[in-house]
Amino acid sequence: MANLKDLRNRITSVSSTMQITSAMKMVSAAKLSKAQDAITQMRPYAEKLTELLQSLSATLADDQGSKYAEQREVKNVLIVAISSNRGLAGAFNTNIIKAVKYIAANQYGDKNVEVMTLGKKANDILSKTFDIYNNNTSIYDELTYDNVAEIAEELMERFVEGKYDEIRIVYNQFVNAATQKVMNEQFLPIVSVETDEEVVLDYIYEPSKMEIVLELIPKSLKMQLYKALRDSFASEHGARMTAMHKATDNATELRDELKLSYNKARQASITNEILEIVGGAEALNN
Repeated sequence: MANLKDLRNRITSVSSTMQITSAMKMVSAAKLSKAQDAITQMRPYAEKLTELLQSLSATLADDQGSKYAEQREVKNVLIVAISSNRGLAGAFNTNIIKAVKYIAANQYGDKNVEVMTLGKKANDILSKTFDIYNNNTSIYDELTYDNVAEIAEELMERFVEGKYDEIRIVYNQFVNAATQKVMNEQFLPIVSVETDEEVVLDYIYEPSKMEIVLELIPKSLKMQLYKALRDSFASEHGARMTAMHKATDNATELRDELKLSYNKARQASITNEILEIVGGAEALNN
């Protein structure tokens, strides 16, 4: 059994750790509230924009397709991996890294795959396996639509130039504070919606339907990337809050066990001292 000094030191260390994890949990909970409100408010707009674009696209002839919908033989692929800059968030970043490796090996086994990382944690690991086209860790310093739009424009430009034949986004979708779902979405080329039902839209278009679609496509792509980053941002704080909550509970349990061991050791030490005093007294009397 450890001596009393070692037990006291361990109790102090665990108590300090518990205070840190508890503080991190509260900070993440506060940030999660704002991040959750942001993604919840923008989802209806993003989904409606995508729905409108898909409905309009379904009524256009094939030869009216956008340059962002060009289907080419897939040789060069870019996977945009969205992670966080910091750890201590459970399996949040690990799930993204595993997903990227799985997609590259099983979906594009014989293709040239490069990775663009948005977040330090994904870059730290994936850079050892893949060619990193670009790593952006500053996007979380000011996560605004305008800043994300610049990255989306860069991706669209490289697709149009033929640098990549397909671009995918891998990120954590926010479900709730304790649940995140890894998503693998095709960013480019645009996926057309196939349906057997005839699309009937009683709209009057001004300007033309084609002009509207060509205007909506870049905006929809920018919104898709922005939504993915917002989802990931909320998921990160949810995962960290959950991880720190579990860590605090574990630290509390360990501290209680150490205190029990300390009290037992202290009681045994006192008992031994009493026995030694009584034994000494009896020896003197004899």
